Amino acid sequence: MKDGRGAVTICFTNNKGGSGKSTSCANLGYELSAAGKRVLLVDGDMQLNLSLSFFDEEKVLDMAGNGKNLYEAVSNRRDLQEYVISTPYENLDLIPSSILMSQIEYKLFSMIQREFTLKKCLKSITEKGDYDYILIDAPPTLGAWVINILCASDYIIVPVEASPWGFFGLANMFDFLNDIQDITDAAVMGVLITKVDERKNYYKQARDILDHFDRIHVFDTFIHVDSAVEWAQDASKPVSVYKRTARSAGEFKKLAEEISRYGSR
Repeated sequence: MKDGRGAVTICFTNNKGGSGKSTSCANLGYELSAAGKRVLLVDGDMQLNLSLSFFDEEKVLDMAGNGKNLYEAVSNRRDLQEYVISTPYENLDLIPSSILMSQIEYKLFSMIQREFTLKKCLKSITEKGDYDYILIDAPPTLGAWVINILCASDYIIVPVEASPWGFFGLANMFDFLNDIQDITDAAVMGVLITKVDERKNYYKQARDILDHFDRIHVFDTFIHVDSAVEWAQDASKPVSVYKRTARSAGEFKKLAEEISRYGSR
């Protein structure tokens, strides 16, 4: 794991939608904060799912439209420290998104060194030392905005759904990461297998497929299909808060422990 006083920045990315990026980012953030780590979540997706994991729709839409969101900060190259809001949970803060993030590619196009815009906006936060972790939820694309997120990150987590289509395009994802190695130092921390249903054989197939990717770590922890996750999302709460005894709650806690140990393996 990265040494020094600054925060460790991890992005969740996959070019395929439905992989569990936002769910994993939100619940990992909560579990790290519950373990005493100081965590900042950054909602980088126009779908607002990370923001909706902690606030109801009315509040999220208000934040998306009031100018205090990621789109406004990046568009105007502002210090993101001004855009941090508190969640209902100790040690856990958020920079909310906006539906206007759909236009961010156009905003970036005319900027000098546009690949590093987000990194510069986050610089004071990463260097100040108020957070142990910064977790960024990326949209399911491979464009200039995702490159921005990768350039601002130390590590990458790739959530992959254990389903017949879950691995569609995964090779393209890793080819993309290889192609931008000259502009980002972000390393793949690992692949997180999500939505596992052990009544089916897709989990074993997923492990077999991932074995073909050289030097890619797969987390020991995986996340089962769990209706408690959907109910928690509907309530705008982390699954551990909604139902502490849910299987997925224990799995996200184990994932937080595994990530906290990363680098000491």
